Amino acid sequence: MTRRSCAVYVVGIICAHLLVIGIGLFVAQTFRTLMHNRLKKEIVLVEGSRVFASWKTPPPPVYMEFFFFNVTNVQEFLEGAKPVLDQVGPYTYREYRYKDNVSMVENDTMVSAYNTKSFVFMRERSVGDPAEDNITTVNIPLWAVMSKAKGFMKVTMVNFMISATGSQLFTTRTVDELLWGYEDPLLSRISQSSPEVEKIFGLMYKKNGSNDGEFVYHTGVQNYMDYGRVETWKGQSELTFWSTEQSNSINGSDGSAFHPLLDKNERIYIFTPDLCRTIYMEFEKDVEVNGIPAYRFTPPRSVLASKEENPANEGFCVTPQECLGTGLLKVSPCRKGAPVVASFPHFYLADDQYPDAIEGMSPQREHHQTFLDLNPTTGVIVRANKRAQINVLLSRMSGFPKTRNLNTVFPVMFLNESVVIDDASAARVQKLLLIVTLVSNFPLILVGLGVIMLLVFIILLLRARRQKTSAEDDTSYSPVNDKEKDDPQNGTYIGLTPKPDPQA
Repeated sequence: MTRRSCAVYVVGIICAHLLVIGIGLFVAQTFRTLMHNRLKKEIVLVEGSRVFASWKTPPPPVYMEFFFFNVTNVQEFLEGAKPVLDQVGPYTYREYRYKDNVSMVENDTMVSAYNTKSFVFMRERSVGDPAEDNITTVNIPLWAVMSKAKGFMKVTMVNFMISATGSQLFTTRTVDELLWGYEDPLLSRISQSSPEVEKIFGLMYKKNGSNDGEFVYHTGVQNYMDYGRVETWKGQSELTFWSTEQSNSINGSDGSAFHPLLDKNERIYIFTPDLCRTIYMEFEKDVEVNGIPAYRFTPPRSVLASKEENPANEGFCVTPQECLGTGLLKVSPCRKGAPVVASFPHFYLADDQYPDAIEGMSPQREHHQTFLDLNPTTGVIVRANKRAQINVLLSRMSGFPKTRNLNTVFPVMFLNESVVIDDASAARVQKLLLIVTLVSNFPLILVGLGVIMLLVFIILLLRARRQKTSAEDDTSYSPVNDKEKDDPQNGTYIGLTPKPDPQA
């Protein structure tokens, strides 16, 4: 056996091994399983893990935009006309968030923390100065007081205090006052006899540099599907605001962490203290952010659907008579009884009757949809927009004649909390995804090498065959000259030359 033929056999053996091993590993998903198990162990909320530091202090910048609705026809509206609103905004703040008082509990299977947030105004991203720009809107403190006044004596007393303080159903305040608080004359008057009543009112009052209470999260050590899942909030494993166990359940994460290896068919559950409930999101489409593939999850219409459209939402009715239509959630049980209603901006995904009742509403998916773009391999948030609108339920109230023509869900303002992964974090995620891809697809690399070796093997075989044919042609019989053809009797013709005579 020649050296060349040995090489052909060696290449053939290597080719066969690479193909068999590569196809076998690919079918068994061995390396993919190994990589996924590694991710499950590394993406956990414990000290020293790959994600713990960024979970405590998220590096991507978060921006909070506030848009207010300025009413331009107050008197006409009180007399029964459709309200006309102008959207004013954004007033943008850089939101700084971090986990405070972090401590491990239950043998590192859970971690407790406080989500502290602070806000810094950004003039370059805003339409004006919040300390100077005025907004005319619903006088929320007044409506809260009137909604709690039950019985002739209380109504009479409230009417007296309204007259004494000069309070009106609508008020004009600066953006700063509406957001961060102002001393309301009616609340100040009530607090003199009821010290427990807060005399300062603001939509974001006491929310700058504060937290929503203690959260206890699962670390994901025992089960990667529990990564970031909220176990308790303020020491409670369920809420007490609503009428059914399902409505009061605390499910999913707080929106800051999601388990790795996401599936398009699963629902993402998020507990939101601002809405006093758990919401869910479903897969919408594939997207890409800064070169990172992601799944977009959005809340479907059924999340805020009416009890007729989604019977599971019946528990969110404050009373059977206060069940609102699709797209609205009355959050008065967790807002000290104030007639506050939550929705998506411009009543997006709500029944048409709500935006149609207000001049200036124009719901659009692009500008008013809430969504989460999550990398399915790591669960990392690569982009997100949380959008919510604060409304006040204006209705006729017995004993308050100025309300006789009112029956409207009135928009006050909406917010847009947004984040996009920063370049440094994106580079780290891309590097991790590259490693995951290479390791997971290692069997395919082996198959590819096997295919290349197969081609080499075929080429070597063809060359060896050609060379063998050529060698056989070189050693076959060929006549010395044409005389052979002329002498068939003597066989091969041998040419002789005369022998020279030595004596000559």
